[in-house]
Amino acid sequence: MNIGVFASGRGSNFQAILDAIQQDLLHAAVTLVVSNKADAGALEIARAHSLPAVHLNQKQYPDDASFASAMLSVLRAHDVQMIALAGYLKKIPLDVVREYKNRILNIHPALLPSFGGAGMYGHHVHEAVIASGAKFSGATVHLVDEEYDRGPIVLQKSIAVEDHETPDTLAAKVLKIEHEIYPLVLKAFAENRVTINERSVWIH
Repeated sequence: MNIGVFASGRGSNFQAILDAIQQDLLHAAVTLVVSNKADAGALEIARAHSLPAVHLNQKQYPDDASFASAMLSVLRAHDVQMIALAGYLKKIPLDVVREYKNRILNIHPALLPSFGGAGMYGHHVHEAVIASGAKFSGATVHLVDEEYDRGPIVLQKSIAVEDHETPDTLAAKVLKIEHEIYPLVLKAFAENRVTINERSVWIH
């Protein structure tokens, strides 16, 4: 299975995916890394591993349609079969979502459907979790559809939110979980162990 990784930041989830491949836990290949930021750490990791690294930003194109067309072109050129959003902070164009229906995954640093939606990313999520008084948080891998953080959930793992928790300590705990479960979900897709039925997803 050829994976295209989309990331906006330092690329720790991308590195976890690469580690799983290198350790022979995930039988797949990363054939493309895309970022909306030219200086993203994820692109540096890609170049260090001699992987195609592409800076693709909507501001480079005159309209949404041409941006979506360019994204689809680069995905096809690198024979991407599954897209893994790994800290990618932009909405995927609708044409790409439709072309890759049930083949785009995202990892979210909370237990969806709680603490999701526009603006809920990074420390904003962990601050909201602590402010709410929630006793548990965690990470969610879900399929991407037309709405932010609303696609069918594939896998979740939870952790306790301690009384003394800060956004930083919670972020570190959740990130560790993200690095565990994202490669597991990609492995299940690579091995055809996933059944998708309307709003439900099963790993078997």
